[in-house]
Amino acid sequence: MMLSIRFLTRVLLLLLLLLGGQVLAQEPVADDAASTKATGLQVNAEQRTEIAAIAKRTDLLKAQLELNATDDAVLVEIRTQLEEINRKLLASGVSFRPRLETLNARLDEIGDPAEDEPASLADERQNLTAEKTDINTLLGEAEALSLRVNGMIEEIARTRRDLFANTLSRRYDISAAVNQDVWRDLRAESAKVASAVGSWVSFVLNYKLSSVLIATGLALLAAITLAVGSRRVFGRLFVAEPGELAPSYLGRLSVTFWSTLIPTAALCVFLALTWFFYDYFGILRRDIEQLMVALFNVIAVVFFVFRLASAFFSPNLPAWRLLPMRTPAAHTLFWLVFLTALVTAADFFGNSVNEVMRSPLSLTVAKSFFATILVGILVIVIARVRPYEDDEGNPKAWHPLLRIVLYLLGGGTLVAALLGYIGLARFIAQQIVITGAILTTMYVGYLSASAISEIGAFSRSRLGKKLGARFKLDEASEDQIGLILSMVINILVLAIGVPLIFLQWGFRWGDISSWTYNFANEIKIGSFSFSLIGIVTGILVFLIGYFGTKAFQRWLDGKVMARGRVDAGVRNSVSTAVGYAGVALAGLIGLSAAGIDLSNLALVAGALSLGIGFGLQNIVNNFVSGLILLAERPFKVGDWIVAGGFEGNVRKISVRATEIETFQRQTVIMPNSTFINAAVGNWTHRNRLGRVDIPVLAHYTNDAREVHSVLMEIVSAHPQTLKNPAPSVTFDGFTDAALNFTIKAFVADIASTSSFKNELRFQIVERFKAEGIKI
Repeated sequence: MMLSIRFLTRVLLLLLLLLGGQVLAQEPVADDAASTKATGLQVNAEQRTEIAAIAKRTDLLKAQLELNATDDAVLVEIRTQLEEINRKLLASGVSFRPRLETLNARLDEIGDPAEDEPASLADERQNLTAEKTDINTLLGEAEALSLRVNGMIEEIARTRRDLFANTLSRRYDISAAVNQDVWRDLRAESAKVASAVGSWVSFVLNYKLSSVLIATGLALLAAITLAVGSRRVFGRLFVAEPGELAPSYLGRLSVTFWSTLIPTAALCVFLALTWFFYDYFGILRRDIEQLMVALFNVIAVVFFVFRLASAFFSPNLPAWRLLPMRTPAAHTLFWLVFLTALVTAADFFGNSVNEVMRSPLSLTVAKSFFATILVGILVIVIARVRPYEDDEGNPKAWHPLLRIVLYLLGGGTLVAALLGYIGLARFIAQQIVITGAILTTMYVGYLSASAISEIGAFSRSRLGKKLGARFKLDEASEDQIGLILSMVINILVLAIGVPLIFLQWGFRWGDISSWTYNFANEIKIGSFSFSLIGIVTGILVFLIGYFGTKAFQRWLDGKVMARGRVDAGVRNSVSTAVGYAGVALAGLIGLSAAGIDLSNLALVAGALSLGIGFGLQNIVNNFVSGLILLAERPFKVGDWIVAGGFEGNVRKISVRATEIETFQRQTVIMPNSTFINAAVGNWTHRNRLGRVDIPVLAHYTNDAREVHSVLMEIVSAHPQTLKNPAPSVTFDGFTDAALNFTIKAFVADIASTSSFKNELRFQIVERFKAEGIKI
């Protein structure tokens, strides 16, 4: 009875454990389903809050758009914020995708309603359908909001186009620019400017003098550091030496480009930091800040044009002049270009003063009218200069096409100003000076890049000579450095010049940054789209993986396997396999980092398989054969083999071909399929032991046994002859004139038989002579 009770107790415990295990096994499923549902509801709530916040922000931007419909800078800022909202809406829609896929998969698994289905299944279907409807509603709201945002962006684009067109097409009454009221307004405005500046200067001297000195000193220190550092890096690369009578074309281009860029950059750093520190220390009033920003822009532009004209025309150093101009014409052109820039800059600064001081319209029109008239006249005078000399030494005019362009620009500025289109005239005048200076600098940079990429050009330059002497570079390395510098210069020219030109044509930094972002993140060609940032990222990831693989190969071969006394052939096989595996893995990771879906490569694989079937059979055959050779290792690097009519040492085994160096130092690249499909002789397959056969002919009058005995003594006594296997001498036969013997000796290293054979032959001749044996 006691046994039966114990037995029943154990059975009941086992049943309880089994039931508990089933319950425990079922509970996680329910928990997982509940957790997944809770996560989905949390995502829905977060996205609903996000979309509501975006809608509220869109309403605020719409109100700002209506209030600032005439302010181009504010419109650009609003458009930038709207584009950011669009990206957030897109991210919001993407965040729903995993949950929707889960819901659709579960609904497909449940299927359509049935009459006898459990109530829990019907409730689950109802909940899933309700959640899917909720998500679709949110997606609809996000799509509607995105359409609204896109409509506002298009409205901003239309508004800005209209503003720009109105600025250029608006006509003023120029008669108001020449009456007596203009001079009265000019005196009044001059007094207002003097009063505003004087009060600010008095405030600075009394309360902010130390802050001004510190701010100016810091800005000046930064500019000097840039200038001095550039000089130390580039040496005298951007300095025209008066004593050099015949500088190279590359040298002249380099001096023109860098003598313009580096001093201008140093000045811009000084001006920018001066404004920053003045604003940081609370020195500037709003009106003074606006005037200072305008003045600093004017100073930077005028200095830039001055440096460029001075380097380009080189009025005082004819040897450094880029164009073969007459010296009087170079002086004239330098001053004409400088005055044109000065007048345009004065007009720009005067316009800023008019805006700050709220000057009368007549004064603004008069100032721009006379400035644009003067710019047009100066451009026409530049077109009439005769800078060159003909074959007889007489002055020669510009190229007809350039002269026509200058006449059109100067005449167009004059006509627009005289007809009252002051905005159009100012726009043309500013493009003549600023855009012309930027294009000229870009062209000089392009010429410098082209010149420095020529073979041997960089090695003849100052920087090339300096680097070559310091780092002991050969001519090929210097040419490669010159090519790299050429590419860098071209990239810098485009990256700096193109945005500056767009800014001069009425675009804003917001426009440029938006275009750059859209261009870098998504480029569409039909239905196919790709990202430049993704491609660059993928290339960088691949390069990191590639060079990392090479470094790992060197470490594995030189540190691990070399210390383990691993055979050279095994080291080569392992290193090659690791290299190909690493490069393949780096390629796959690079493609993934570039945003390329690897599943889309199925079409490419299909095309490749078709190509393999028709035209790549030999390549695939050699590839597979190379893998077999690396795996089976019938020979290794350093082995002495005979294959395909060639005999020599194996130098390299790759997956396509094997490199063999013959004893005549000829390199033979042999396809790997040759070693798989034909016989290969390997003298050093398992060991380097080998037999040497030396035929010997003795005169038929000699005693054959005596000859045999002498030969055995000679070969047995040689130190390189192995005792086991023992050497032998065979009597192979005889002819009418000779007895034929063959010495057969084993040596430890078959690769060192040349000296062994020579030494044996010398000893045979000497011994035969001593024994009186005739050869």
